[in-house]
Amino acid sequence: MDTWSVGELAAQTGLTVRTLHHYDEIGLARPSQRSPSGHRRYTAGDVRRLHRIVALRGFGFALAEIGYLLDSVAADPRGLVRRQLDQADDRIRRETRLRDRLSTVLALLDAADSPSSAVLVRLIEEMTTVTAEELEKMAAHRAAMTAQLSPEQLAELSERRQAAWDAMTPSQQEEMRRSRPQLPLK
Repeated sequence: MDTWSVGELAAQTGLTVRTLHHYDEIGLARPSQRSPSGHRRYTAGDVRRLHRIVALRGFGFALAEIGYLLDSVAADPRGLVRRQLDQADDRIRRETRLRDRLSTVLALLDAADSPSSAVLVRLIEEMTTVTAEELEKMAAHRAAMTAQLSPEQLAELSERRQAAWDAMTPSQQEEMRRSRPQLPLK
């Protein structure tokens, strides 16, 4: 039976030795064999698993999700694929909005012989404006992510936020309060 060393596999797949070592360390793609001197040896089955990992990474899945998909008998990839599709659609919408903004900026620049400061201010506004819809989506995403956290993770998050707040100067804290009125007045 043919086997590959980590270096041979890296050279043939385009992955780095470091990546293969990382996949081994986290249990995602462990070599089935070791040489008499202890070096990793990958079998054809290991290469098939690695191929699935690379394919799933190409779809944008996180390593933890990939491990779950590959190792869980009950794993239904449809939900994960739907979520990835939703994220891709969202990226396309954001990129389309950015493209539209850039087209507007270009049209303004083309219309101005020598862009005045007023035109430049308008350009900056075009590039930095966040719509109400975008703010709502960000808030909904933040709420959904927070809902998935365990009580311990929520406590850790709260401690980190408090530490970040405490590290700010009083003027920075005041500026944060002005820009985000929902923050505590401490």
